[in-house]
Amino acid sequence: MIIKEFTREDIPSVIAFEKELRRQEPDTYFWEPDEEYSRQLERSFADERFNTAVSLLAVKDGTVIGRIDASLISSRSDASCFSAYLDWICVLKSERHRQTAQRLLDALRNELKQRSVGLLIALMANNEEAQRFYHGVKDAAIHDTGIWMDV
Repeated sequence: MIIKEFTREDIPSVIAFEKELRRQEPDTYFWEPDEEYSRQLERSFADERFNTAVSLLAVKDGTVIGRIDASLISSRSDASCFSAYLDWICVLKSERHRQTAQRLLDALRNELKQRSVGLLIALMANNEEAQRFYHGVKDAAIHDTGIWMDV
């Protein structure tokens, strides 16, 4: 398995990963990675709003088996841009418990460290498997809960 940056060329493989994710866990993901999603991914690589995005893929035998996405938090209250937000980490159910998620997280932390980021913030999924994973992350502390607000 290798961990690599998610590039425009990976979009078809990422779409296949997303479809397999839904096949393996039909009660977890409630929208389909359709043609519009593919077009949105394509456009994101030319959109300046994504300049602070960090997206990595876990690839095994040429197939995407995991993905992690984060973004630098650009706020003038933290003018050093010291923080990042972990938006999503997911591994195919059939590939879990093989350290894939941990390797993705380690690679993300290394990338963020190179960008002078010192704090990665995440909202945790409430399911038991996610809770076990996050409670096992080294050099981390669990704080508060999150809130989603429509704009």
